[in-house]
Amino acid sequence: MAKGRVAERSQTGALQTTPVGDGNAGTRGPAAPGSRDHVKEKAWAEAGSARMSLLILVSIFLSAAFVMFLVYKNFPQLSEEERVNMKVPRDMDDAKALGKVLSKYKDTFYVQVLVAYFATYIFLQTFAIPGSIFLSILSGFLYPFPLALFLVCLCSGLGASFCYMLSYLVGRPVVYKYLTEKAIKWSQQVERHREHLINYIIFLRITPFLPNWFINITSPVINVPLKVFFIGTFLGKAFSSCCIRSHSFLCVVLGFEPRALFYYLLVHSTK
Repeated sequence: MAKGRVAERSQTGALQTTPVGDGNAGTRGPAAPGSRDHVKEKAWAEAGSARMSLLILVSIFLSAAFVMFLVYKNFPQLSEEERVNMKVPRDMDDAKALGKVLSKYKDTFYVQVLVAYFATYIFLQTFAIPGSIFLSILSGFLYPFPLALFLVCLCSGLGASFCYMLSYLVGRPVVYKYLTEKAIKWSQQVERHREHLINYIIFLRITPFLPNWFINITSPVINVPLKVFFIGTFLGKAFSSCCIRSHSFLCVVLGFEPRALFYYLLVHSTK
């Protein structure tokens, strides 16, 4: 008989497993949260609800997209040429064109431009849509560095936290079904750094080892606390932005080409 495990419920309601076919029948307690067995048990238990979670997620996305449409409709009247450039930037040319439009209206319609920037950045972060790296660069063009740094850090922290909460509420079945092995590997890394988890999250945010979208959606699955997640993301973004600022300043002083840094970030960005 092939070896396997039969899931049972104890009198307390805890999920237990009984080995089958190995001659040593018995039971064991529920797996520790974040462990390999815990993630696999969740994958088995919740895989059936993945389709419903996807439908709920699509509904939330459409609602958020409608809010973004309202933000756009309340923007100042634009010319046809300006309206074409009002889109999420996909490359540096798009970012420059968008920056020119926003800078034109920034002084007269300061609040509207700020709200549009804030909402767009959080929208992209929440749903893991590429393009936020160009908005980070754009903030330095529109605002003084201290304000731009605070905006980028706050938007990154809030957007990533909203993505975290979406994953916690409706995305866990999807993670358990489609990203089981990757979640298992990262959960093992998190457990090794549990005592200094904020430092580990900061490290992940400033390095390209794990995609940011993956960190956002799997963190609630492997029990990374939301407070730790937000602080680590906020500080990690601040540290990386300051490094970019320092590097760009040195490039100007020493006569180097800052574009090389931008293309490096673009290639290694995982947003």
